Amino acid sequence: MSEREFFPILLFAFLGVGIFVFVVLFVIPAPYGRHTRSGWGTKLNSKWGWFLMEAPAVLLFVLFFLLGNRKDVVPVILLVVWLSHYFHRAFIYPFSIRSRKSMPVSVLCFALLFNSINPYIQARWIYTFAPTTAYTKEWLTDIRFMTGLLVFFIGYVINRRADHHLRNLRKPGETGYKVPEQGFFRYVSCPNYLGEIVEWTGWAVAVWSLPGLTYALWAMFNLLPRARAHHFWYKKTFPNYPSDRKILIPFIF
Repeated sequence: MSEREFFPILLFAFLGVGIFVFVVLFVIPAPYGRHTRSGWGTKLNSKWGWFLMEAPAVLLFVLFFLLGNRKDVVPVILLVVWLSHYFHRAFIYPFSIRSRKSMPVSVLCFALLFNSINPYIQARWIYTFAPTTAYTKEWLTDIRFMTGLLVFFIGYVINRRADHHLRNLRKPGETGYKVPEQGFFRYVSCPNYLGEIVEWTGWAVAVWSLPGLTYALWAMFNLLPRARAHHFWYKKTFPNYPSDRKILIPFIF
């Protein structure tokens, strides 16, 4: 079986696993961060855990870009868009968080698997397997590409601002959780997750492909149940938590 024949099999299997994960996470919140609990095996420092699990998304995407046969302006823009999220997530974010919690190695291993398969699917499609008519210079003025980039960077700003507010809730040396009140936190419990879902929805529109759509769905499969778990954790932990604050979508959900 050639790699080109194997690619759609992997893609649909990846999507199927995402649906399974979506169901499981509604019942069992992933055991890291505020949902950390015993019984999930060996743990490591969360800073190094984030670094190790996010770095492959940078390194592999760049590798498949270099191995691919498309180096025109649109493929390069998509590389920059991808790295704008993942370079920060791998090499800056882990060492800026103030949490002292540990991360189960089991969670790290699952994330490593995801961040190895997903960049392979995304980059291999864009730089090798997509039709030769895709992502040419004409794509620069295509409404799908322009809209997708706009949506991506709206999500990017929402995500980064929410991370900034969360990081600055605690003063140096403080521990414990507080209720965030700034920015989109006035409307939803998890604007950081909302921003990330918006980002990858924009990516899916910009690349206009089944691999891109698969990643947008995976973002929802992973982050929607976690946002729901966070929301109910806040309500349980803080009796005066704002009753009108939604889970993920302002005024709706």
